[in-house]
Amino acid sequence: MAPLSANRPLRVAVAGAGAFGRNHLRVYRELEQAGEAVELVAVVDAGPKAAAEAGASFGIPSFASVAECLLAVKVDAASVCVPTVHHRAVAEQLIAEGVDVLIEKPIAPSLEDADSILALAARHERIVQVGHLERFNPAVAAVHRVLNKPMFFESHRLSIFTPRSLDVDVVLDLMIHDLDIVLSLAGSPVREVRAVGLPVLSPKVDIANVRVEFESGCVANFTASRISTERVRKLRFFQPHQYLSIDFARQDLLMIDVTAAAGMDMAKLAAMAQLLQASQAAGAHPSAGLSLKKIDVPQGEPLRLEIAAFLDAVRTRSTPAVPGEDGRAALKLALEINAAIAAHAERTGLNL
Repeated sequence: MAPLSANRPLRVAVAGAGAFGRNHLRVYRELEQAGEAVELVAVVDAGPKAAAEAGASFGIPSFASVAECLLAVKVDAASVCVPTVHHRAVAEQLIAEGVDVLIEKPIAPSLEDADSILALAARHERIVQVGHLERFNPAVAAVHRVLNKPMFFESHRLSIFTPRSLDVDVVLDLMIHDLDIVLSLAGSPVREVRAVGLPVLSPKVDIANVRVEFESGCVANFTASRISTERVRKLRFFQPHQYLSIDFARQDLLMIDVTAAAGMDMAKLAAMAQLLQASQAAGAHPSAGLSLKKIDVPQGEPLRLEIAAFLDAVRTRSTPAVPGEDGRAALKLALEINAAIAAHAERTGLNL
């Protein structure tokens, strides 16, 4: 399809007026107020109170369904921020009516749903971007400037328990962020998955530990918990002659040149990175002799960067930064992990 005029504002709507949806509404409005060619025109939510409150807050009409919205308002693009179990139904209604969609992660609860969404989008020549937000974290973007055949990843994503997103387990809720990033950085098919997980405060798995081996020989360890007493969002990885550490919350990227720190084992290198992070947080300078480099990372709000990228893909009719196929790949690995957790539970006699 031909690119759209740069001058015509894209008319956007948000389906889902929960926490995620309200953040999308906020960013669209901020872009509109900043003079970007975008116009926030509607919000949809099946809950009358949530829809009305969001509509009133942003001065836009609210609707109980996508069908009602599209009958009343012309929409070019929309964010799908409803619970995961409803992603397919909502996204397909929008796509069938010629609307491009940004679907919050995970793309769907099943590969069948994901494939249906992608097939429909292909038939209607619609853009599908998946909301893997951490891809747009400036620290992750900076990694690509120094990426060189990573061989070992270690990811920790811990969160304090909230009643949000309990329709999915911790793998589809939290870990999937890191699965998507590691898949994009490793650039290799998965060979083997081993996993253990347990439900603690909800009926679904709340804490999980996973080991993934790739065909390239790269190995990744993932830990995710939504019952932690602290919030942690970090990814560390090793590649030839280098150790790198990403702090998603701080948008920091630290690098140790292993040749400059010759003789140190990996535990010492990790400790060095943690020491530097602690000293920077305290406003101090790292100790002399620490062979570390902080990569320059321009700061920015990942959601704003994500939505701006989506709108650019809509306008230029180009492949989005996180296409639907990437969302499907992350979902496929997440479901393989869940199957491995279930198999482990059966072997060990756990009652999941």
